[in-house]
Amino acid sequence: MQGDGDGGRCGIKSEQEHANSLRLRGPPHGRPGMGGVSCYLQFIAVAVRKGGWRKVSRSSSGFVAGLTAAAVAAIGFLAYQASASVPEDLGKRPEKSPGASAPRSPEEKADPTAVPARSGVGERVVYSLAEDRVWLVEASGKPRITFKVTPGSVDPVPGAYVVTSRSGSVTGTDGVPIEHVVRFTSVDGIAIGFSAAVDNSTPKPDPSKKTGGIRESRAHGNAMWEFATISKKVVVVP
Repeated sequence: MQGDGDGGRCGIKSEQEHANSLRLRGPPHGRPGMGGVSCYLQFIAVAVRKGGWRKVSRSSSGFVAGLTAAAVAAIGFLAYQASASVPEDLGKRPEKSPGASAPRSPEEKADPTAVPARSGVGERVVYSLAEDRVWLVEASGKPRITFKVTPGSVDPVPGAYVVTSRSGSVTGTDGVPIEHVVRFTSVDGIAIGFSAAVDNSTPKPDPSKKTGGIRESRAHGNAMWEFATISKKVVVVP
């Protein structure tokens, strides 16, 4: 699937401007920082679409290979950081029967929309498999918003991830036009991520098809798109 990218934080005003800048100054220098991974990925994507990558690669193929490897390594490090901030047993498959809810704290029982206690710390997206609910959590630990979702037929394993790719508009694995796609993992080759149907529908998944889309309303899809940028932490709880 092709992504629209997210160039706002990297100073990319348009693909044409960025392509022109490639011819003038080549790729960005230095080692990619943890917060700048999306910039490097966007650089690569835009360069390929505009043909600038071929121009750059003729004179600096070694640098390009190093840049790509550094970006991939940085995303791997971000995933490690995300997993380090959640309980060690979170990624283990629950011994309960499928669909059974994890025990909730007294605070969570009093308020079903409370952020799950064992979901790590810091700014993150929290997705509960049992509750079919998502929280967009601020750095303070307070939820910016929480909402119900409709999962696909394939669930991710509980654990910590990071956003790896985004698409503005594509066709879902179920054939439905979707927008604001935010992917964070895959299971047996099936991409797992949040998205909203253009027609605002959230139908139950067809169990005969393997689909990984976690469907939101369009309004909630907008909120997710603004919050869950590349490398944002995503924590899946049972």
